[in-house]
Amino acid sequence: MDIRPIRSEDDYRAALREVSAYFDNEPEPGSEEGDRFEILMTLVEAYEAKHFPVDLPDPIEAIKFRMEQQGLTPKDLEPAIGRRNRVYEILNGKRNLTLAMVWKLHEMFGIPAESLIKPPHHA
Repeated sequence: MDIRPIRSEDDYRAALREVSAYFDNEPEPGSEEGDRFEILMTLVEAYEAKHFPVDLPDPIEAIKFRMEQQGLTPKDLEPAIGRRNRVYEILNGKRNLTLAMVWKLHEMFGIPAESLIKPPHHA
């Protein structure tokens, strides 16, 4: 198996070409071709994570996204944030999340903690 680390843009493009050939006809997992595909995908993902980092959403957007996904209302957030007026202050960016709120939002609604601790854009 002749696989090398992806160290340059050219290596990256070559790996993408090879991986994309597998997309139409994905090899059997565990086969030699399947292992090659899995290793190449891991290398491509590692290179992309390093060179094209994805910006995390700001905390309010992360909360609103989860509310939309799960059909949650501000009332549903009260156990994590506090009284309804506090929920609205958070959602409108008038008040910052506390560590306790971050932890509860993460635990109760599965919102990634990294998204909740990123400073808001307007800060």
